[in-house]
Amino acid sequence: MPVGERVAVAALALVGAPFRLHGRDVASGLDCIGVIAAALRGAGWVGEVPSGYALRGGDPAAVIARLDVVLARGDGGAAGDVLLFRVGPGQIHGAVRTGAGIVHADAGLRRVVARPGVPDWPRLGAWRYEGRG
Repeated sequence: MPVGERVAVAALALVGAPFRLHGRDVASGLDCIGVIAAALRGAGWVGEVPSGYALRGGDPAAVIARLDVVLARGDGGAAGDVLLFRVGPGQIHGAVRTGAGIVHADAGLRRVVARPGVPDWPRLGAWRYEGRG
C-alpha cells in the first residue's frame, strides 16, 4: 500500500477519539496536530511533534516553516496529504486528506471526525509524507 494511503487509513482509524487540546494519545484525546502526528506515525513517521501552542493566535508562518522541514510539499489532492487551513481570525487548523474528505479533531464536537469533501476554509498549504523520518 502506498505511503499516502497508509497515512489516510491510520487517520480514519482515529475517528471517534476524544478531542483534547495538545492531546497526543488516542485514548485520552487528540487535537489537530495530534491527529496528524498519529496518522503519520501509523505510516512509519518518527518525527517530533510540536506542543505548547494556543488554540487561537498561532503563527501560520511558523507552522508552515515547521511542516516544510519535516514533510514534502503536496497539492492537497492525494490521500494522506496533510492540510493546513485558516478557519477563522487568528486560528489555523490541520487535517489529513482521505479519499472521501478529511479527518480532523473537531473541538466543537469534542472528537475526531471524518468529514466528506474538502472544507472551503482558506488553505494555507499541503504537505506529503514520503516515507522518510
